[in-house]
Amino acid sequence: MSDWRDRAEAVIPGGASTGSKRAEALYGAGGDGPTHFTAASGCTLVSADGEELVDCTMALGSVAIGYADDVITQHVIAAASAGTVAGLSSTLEVEVAERLCDLIPCAEQVRFLKSGAEAVSAAVRLARAATGRSTVVACGYFGWHDWSSDSVGVPAGVPAGARADVVRVPFDDDEALRRAVSAAGSDLAAIVLEPVIERLPSDAWIRSARALCDSTGAVLVFDELKTGFRLRTGGFQELSGVEPDLATFGKAMANGYPLAAVVGRAAIMDAARERTWISSTLAGETIALAAASGVLDWHERAEVCESLAEIGGEMRRAVESAVRSSGIGGVEVVGLDQMWLLRFDTPERETDFLRRALGHGALFKRGAYNYAALAHDDDALFAIERAASTALVEMREGGGR
Repeated sequence: MSDWRDRAEAVIPGGASTGSKRAEALYGAGGDGPTHFTAASGCTLVSADGEELVDCTMALGSVAIGYADDVITQHVIAAASAGTVAGLSSTLEVEVAERLCDLIPCAEQVRFLKSGAEAVSAAVRLARAATGRSTVVACGYFGWHDWSSDSVGVPAGVPAGARADVVRVPFDDDEALRRAVSAAGSDLAAIVLEPVIERLPSDAWIRSARALCDSTGAVLVFDELKTGFRLRTGGFQELSGVEPDLATFGKAMANGYPLAAVVGRAAIMDAARERTWISSTLAGETIALAAASGVLDWHERAEVCESLAEIGGEMRRAVESAVRSSGIGGVEVVGLDQMWLLRFDTPERETDFLRRALGHGALFKRGAYNYAALAHDDDALFAIERAASTALVEMREGGGR
């Protein structure tokens, strides 16, 4: 375990290219556990030390079907065999875009990118280009790009000017949203919301955002990276009936392959053609598009989102049962069935739980979220409950109450 961690930290700043997979992000300060895997299938991964773990994180929610799913893998193999990029765009880019337009309520046009951060940044640029305005009112985590970096504390290397026109508001706070919109006045370009942050928002807040954009001529953007292909195929907008002007999708859309999309109204998306520049050499490579095609096939032939809700509910109830039966205090299970989290009263107790659960065969997410996947079968659910229960009982008996 330490060998791979040490080797990684010697050549990769922080030990991982994904921030949430750094050792301290996985397990907390002082926490110790596996940092690398060699194989993943279904909902099980094999660590570099040969440990088999039931994965409750599902790659930060990017995998909702299961690791190495046969259907999706066959799509990928076919795409790789035919050549993944060329001097022309692939027909697969058009086909997947057409299918997304059929499924996502607000989607009239689509632009593909490689990451969620890119997609939301593209949506903000489109909104600013389409309106000719600058101010963005935002709520949520939108990645590492300069404009949105203050969502996790302003890191070094980010000029103040990059954030000067972004106003942060609290989740589901209608009065704060209205104040921010009023202060922006005629310069409001967009309201950008992550519509689910640990819980569903109030209907009033979401409808207020829609009405405020309608009355000011601003663009409403939903970040559907976590909610798309999970709460509903078409995301939170399909669930709520409130349609944004633009939306971003990724993660479960391609079951772990690097693909994101900004979708929306043609009149706004058209800014990418004439008024601004959004482009990436590998945005249309076919392996990720083929994976998305495989995911779309899954959603066409099965009730994927309904199953994720059912499985997630069983996962959540299993862990809730473990908490109750252990008799331990200071921990609760919160969130939605499809994306839930364990909340501890201290970081030290959370680290203690994660470490002990690993020893009993389950990888839980520190903070948000644990995600359901179709691959979490009865055996996996039993293993999750057993690992959680045993870890919590050990904490209680070891003075972790």
